[in-house]
Amino acid sequence: MPSASAPSDLRCELLRHPEHVPLAVARPAFSWVVNDTGEDAMQTAYEIEVGSGEELVWDSGKHESAASVAVLYDGPSLPLGATCQWRVRTWNQHGEESPWTDWHVFRTATGISPYRAVGEPVVQQEAAPVRVVRRADGADFVDFGKAMFGTVVIRLKGPAAPGEIRVALGECLAGENTVERQPKGTIRFREMTVIVQPGCSEYRVVIPSEKRNTTCPPAVPMPAGIGEVLPFRYAEITGLSRPLRPSEIVRLDTLYPFVDDASEFVSSSSALDQVWDLCKHTIKATSVTGIYIDGDRERIAYEADAFINQLAHYAVDAEYAMARVSHEFLITRPTWPTEWILHSVLIAWADFEYTGDDRSLRACYADLQAKTLCALAREDGLISVETGLLTQDVLDSVYIDRPLKDIVDWPPGSFTQGGQGERDDHDMRPINTVVNVFHYQALALMAKIAEQIGREEDALTYRFRAQRVALAINTLLFDPAKGVYVDGEGSDHSSLHTNMFPLVFGLVPEERVAGVVAFVKSRGMACSVYGSHHLLEALYLHGEAEYALSLMTAEHDRGWLNMIRAGSTVTLEAWDWKYKNNLDWNHAWGAAPASVIPRWLVGVRPLEPGFARILVAPQPGPLADVTARVPTIRGPVLVEYHADPAGYDLVVDLPANTQTLLRFPPGPAGSSLAVMDSAVDPAVGVQLGAGAHRFRVEYR
Repeated sequence: MPSASAPSDLRCELLRHPEHVPLAVARPAFSWVVNDTGEDAMQTAYEIEVGSGEELVWDSGKHESAASVAVLYDGPSLPLGATCQWRVRTWNQHGEESPWTDWHVFRTATGISPYRAVGEPVVQQEAAPVRVVRRADGADFVDFGKAMFGTVVIRLKGPAAPGEIRVALGECLAGENTVERQPKGTIRFREMTVIVQPGCSEYRVVIPSEKRNTTCPPAVPMPAGIGEVLPFRYAEITGLSRPLRPSEIVRLDTLYPFVDDASEFVSSSSALDQVWDLCKHTIKATSVTGIYIDGDRERIAYEADAFINQLAHYAVDAEYAMARVSHEFLITRPTWPTEWILHSVLIAWADFEYTGDDRSLRACYADLQAKTLCALAREDGLISVETGLLTQDVLDSVYIDRPLKDIVDWPPGSFTQGGQGERDDHDMRPINTVVNVFHYQALALMAKIAEQIGREEDALTYRFRAQRVALAINTLLFDPAKGVYVDGEGSDHSSLHTNMFPLVFGLVPEERVAGVVAFVKSRGMACSVYGSHHLLEALYLHGEAEYALSLMTAEHDRGWLNMIRAGSTVTLEAWDWKYKNNLDWNHAWGAAPASVIPRWLVGVRPLEPGFARILVAPQPGPLADVTARVPTIRGPVLVEYHADPAGYDLVVDLPANTQTLLRFPPGPAGSSLAVMDSAVDPAVGVQLGAGAHRFRVEYR
């Protein structure tokens, strides 16, 4: 009996529901998940049909190819302003043919352009309260369990005296069953009036706009027709003549479409599981505008925020369109930090790695070239915004209307209750090591981008520039006596940031790694929630899984458990109010574990763009058990790990139409590994095809 079912998770232009968005591209890209349970199942051919109305517009015919992501329409011009549909079937390596999928609808726009990214429309969903309490003072307290952006709708189902009621919405509590009306920082609270009228039973609470976060630009506007929203978990209803029934109030959540069961993570550490849940929910909750924003205080898109948000979104929901729209939005609406400009190249490459679709690279190529900031380079390749090279022409080339300024980390000391902020006392020199490490990474990735789109001469140029910058950093900005990098030219100070960024971007020569890692570990979490993303990746990249886990589950106030103890269900902008006195409670750049856990602890990352080849390299450290589902554009990767004193059992279940390199988790220090009933060398790993694979590994 054939093992192949009809393909699933059909997408057009990366969208799960393209019927809701008019597509302006001349050649839409189609993707699907191959559903074949056969051992080592691979697609060897596909056939796509595209129609409009009753007419078949294009039939690809049986096309011999393993491509199942970013397959471009190749038929005659599609009708404009029309409803179209497409379907696909596939063949596997045994010549078995899958059934056709159902027809999936997409819409064309009235005008066509060669390429433009588009995202799903933001949606509104009703959420019931988890608890409603009538207080002794006659107010009704409502808890929705977790914070989301939205408003409330009251639907009175019984008699209620006409008059005025007050609706208070907030993110945090002042005491038991009491919303905090004067929260610290910019933690949210608003109170509105609702007039109960005879004959009217439904009231949608209208939230007044706030000038700071609704002045566009720089704020990202709410999508048309949604109305103003507020992030909140709790509500208080005051003035209702009788107790509010739980069925009479809902929260109207506003969010980008999110598939809750696309990802899963459960481990033997309840603390880590709580951190995972916090960070995963954060990605869902903060998608309110359809473009990644920094939080409700500003609602501004920032490149560094978007990079962390992007990788986390990929890891928790196999969602790719919102990241691309955010990236292309930021290309022409950049923000002021030097490193943030450089982040655009990192975001662009991550988009290609995870989608296998290079059209955004091609469309943005000239702008990405400018974003490398090569125009600021001196003879040895190092760049600075303080040496007179930051001209108006340079600013214009990256679309910014103000001078750039190095950031390293945020906030500086001016936001804290004493102390030096989150830069670990970084010595801010004109030639800044952190800035130049980001410049190196942008150049290295730009070489890959140029190569991908056929710009071979450019690729050679960027590769040479990257090597020159690496040499300068390792020669001029490294202190051989201390064995660590210094903060900048002429500095004798070494911050955590100056050393963790070279580690994460692969700049540290092998003979220096141990010393730099030791220094990084000596600094603890001496960085912000933004810096923690890069710190954790640097640690996992260099085999420091146990220490990275200890940072993610730390009980002190510079960790995610502290955010949970504070009462938030969405990650904070900073570790605590005392580290940033205007912090908010709805900032996705604090959700680093949402990407770090699937990508590094579970170890699922693309080896080839679009996950044609997958790396599975778990680093569970001291965890005894891990069960995870990690989404990819080709289908989920399932990983189970169960350790005992003698070894561990490892199960990986891999999607069809992929090849995977599995690297085995290391054993206790000083031990070697033996894969039972197999000729596999655990030191090398094993190449795997699709399907479920089980290994028993014992310590020797």
